[in-house]
Amino acid sequence: MAFQSIVPEVTLSSGQKMPVLGLGTATFPLVASEIVVQAVVQAIELGYRHFDTAPVYQTESTLGDAIQEAIRVGLIKSRAEVFLTSKLWCSDAHPHLVAPALQTALRNLKTEYLDLYLIHWPLSMKHGIIEYPPKPEDFLPLDIKSVWAEMEECQRLGLTKSIGVSNFSCKKLGNLLAFATIPPAVNQVELNPCWQQKKLRDYCKANGIIVAAFSPLGAVGTRWGHNRVMESEVLKDIAEGKGKTVAQICLRWGYEQGIVVVMKSFNKERLQQNLAIFDWALSDEDCKKIGEIPQCRGVTAEEFIDGNGPFKSIDELWDGEI
Repeated sequence: MAFQSIVPEVTLSSGQKMPVLGLGTATFPLVASEIVVQAVVQAIELGYRHFDTAPVYQTESTLGDAIQEAIRVGLIKSRAEVFLTSKLWCSDAHPHLVAPALQTALRNLKTEYLDLYLIHWPLSMKHGIIEYPPKPEDFLPLDIKSVWAEMEECQRLGLTKSIGVSNFSCKKLGNLLAFATIPPAVNQVELNPCWQQKKLRDYCKANGIIVAAFSPLGAVGTRWGHNRVMESEVLKDIAEGKGKTVAQICLRWGYEQGIVVVMKSFNKERLQQNLAIFDWALSDEDCKKIGEIPQCRGVTAEEFIDGNGPFKSIDELWDGEI
């Protein structure tokens, strides 16, 4: 019998249910595909049902292989038991390329539909090879109205059950909501106790948009990560007092804030620990202490800033939310 997930779900504006804890598959530098497959299969065995990928992560095919393996060995009965998210990379963020890019993702993931498809960043690039970091000479402004119309069409066609965005500020969301026929169900952004994004969370809540957090533990060991979260004395003290790990405190805090948390670990013990956050709670005092942690954006996305590009400063990219 297939193992049932213990992870609670949140209902998106599309009516679809999304597990509140997901496993991300972005690794920089890249790791061997068999490591990703093993981690995803282990995660499914433990109870994870929500997986996040993107073309730039180069893990779509690997994630697809892992899902097929989990079905083969009987951990799940079908692909319908998992929630799959992928993203539209900037070089495909052109109206005529949205559907083809999604079709490529479906082939890679060996599935007929996605559960969630996100615009990865609020800018376009010249069509070509998907590469990171990007070349500044490739930057183009995003024709959000036309691109979003194609995202909506993908949902209507059943290629994806829900659509959304990633790395959008309140101002950029407001611009999108002004013309969207289908509003974004999700905005995936950097969010953790050291970058709590209260203004953005309040805006999204008021507009029926679920916030999903990437780098909920600070993404230590990646090119964009930092150790401010895991080394926070405030979080360490709370963890010690509760007999929990700092990671568990961060994930529980996110869950209590109504956020969907996308964490990344390929370590079985940590995967298990990160699931053990649903049968206890933080106290009001704990939450007050976390609310007073000094705030600092970790992902500034300087690689998308260029004097000749659509965003000439970090302030312009994030619309002052820095």
